[in-house]
Amino acid sequence: MRILLAEDEHTLGTWLCKALEHAGIQVEWVDDGRLADRALQQRDHDALVLDLGLPGMDGHTVLQRLRERDQRLPALILTARDSLNERVESLNAGADDFLAKPFALAELEARLHALVRRARGVEHPRLACGPLVYDGARRQFTLGGEALALSPREQAVLRALVQRSGEPLSKQQILDRVFSDDDEVHLEAIEVLVYRLRKRLDGTGVRIVTLRGLGYVLEAD
Repeated sequence: MRILLAEDEHTLGTWLCKALEHAGIQVEWVDDGRLADRALQQRDHDALVLDLGLPGMDGHTVLQRLRERDQRLPALILTARDSLNERVESLNAGADDFLAKPFALAELEARLHALVRRARGVEHPRLACGPLVYDGARRQFTLGGEALALSPREQAVLRALVQRSGEPLSKQQILDRVFSDDDEVHLEAIEVLVYRLRKRLDGTGVRIVTLRGLGYVLEAD
């Protein structure tokens, strides 16, 4: 999962980036509403975590512009303004969820996963493609009920693919979801990881298909 975090409190932003990336969620962090609006138009994300009190362009305007473009990205409002009117106004403006500061990291992580599942029409906390199942609570893949041994990077690539099973993901989209901006990794690394995964999935009823010009798709046979 790759999220856009729009938060101008640098201590909180730094902590969230490290904590969420440790949990396997890649974070693009901006501290200005104009930068958030630009990032939403230029890059691909799975969810938006949006502070309302941003400089440059406030969170309400960022959300309004997002919905005016008919971008249906799940948006979670993260703010210190914990009032009923604020919640109602944010939800009516197109927010999907609302979390007041201070908050528990585990709750934010759980809400993000729930938002992405609902956006994909999947309510169950497990993600699956045929006999391949990812249990988010255990952070474990199983294949036909048996645990699948994968390296951390292999698991991260496969998790990105199973979250969008049936839909193509480009090498760049996978790279953005698996590696942080600090990692010096080339697109060829994705090719190597996909090759390894194909060998592990060979003959299991699940396969990774290459769609020329579009990317990789995880499919059940």
